[in-house]
Amino acid sequence: MTASQHCAGFNQLRRSAAAGALSLAISCGAAAALAGDDASPWNGDARSAVRLIAGGAGAAVQAGIEIRLKAGWHTYWRYPGDAGVPPRIDFAGSQNVKSLAVLWPAPQRIAEEGLTAIGYTSDVIWPLAVVAQSPGKPVMLRLKLDYAVCEKLCVPAEGEAELTLAGTASLSNAALKAALARVPRKVALGEGTPLAIRAVKQERDAKRVIVDVAAPAGAPLALFVEGPTAEWALPVPMAIDGAPAGLRRFAFELDGAPPGAKYEGAAITLTAVAGEQAIEVATHLD
Repeated sequence: MTASQHCAGFNQLRRSAAAGALSLAISCGAAAALAGDDASPWNGDARSAVRLIAGGAGAAVQAGIEIRLKAGWHTYWRYPGDAGVPPRIDFAGSQNVKSLAVLWPAPQRIAEEGLTAIGYTSDVIWPLAVVAQSPGKPVMLRLKLDYAVCEKLCVPAEGEAELTLAGTASLSNAALKAALARVPRKVALGEGTPLAIRAVKQERDAKRVIVDVAAPAGAPLALFVEGPTAEWALPVPMAIDGAPAGLRRFAFELDGAPPGAKYEGAAITLTAVAGEQAIEVATHLD
């Protein structure tokens, strides 16, 4: 190889390396821009923080509220159970929003000083189904969230976030998809397999309600009940004996209705959670 050939080869290698470095820089820059575009900054403290995340083009849901929790802390579901306070979600000031629905991944039972709370013991995403007022134009979400976080003591928390949903690519699609998969499926009373709420019976003399649930064998099972409005505070159903073969039985007392409300004919929502499966059933008391 001549000296000129050697130098030409070296120059070609240097040009290739430079081109590769430029390509890497562009890719990293694009990823950084994408990470900034599909999530708002975290807003909170060392115990918890909140942000909005965006779903990209073709995503099943358009956005989500993400809550980050310090290890050992928990927060609450839409109905907190025997203890705690429900989150208050305010999207006033958002732009180009026709409708917005918060979708709640299945919660779990949490023991609190002899009571049973309902919520989440690790980071959680609440998916948001957003419909634009003017399709094809960006949606701007402005969130104000009041919630509570608990370890041994419970403290109030709040977070604010703002994010524009441009409908472009998003790094949050996988996380939103996973959160959506944890949202209970809506089924009718008696429907579903292997998880189903088979029967709901009111015992008038005992002033309690019995619920029979079919669930995968060996799976941990939890049942939650909500009244027709947020003012109702029905007890968390407890597992009891006496279920027919192949079923598990729960009971809750007829207690917690607001003043003047009647239990007879009241609409209730039952949520059953068995491992990774969850269902939601809307029914009425007898």
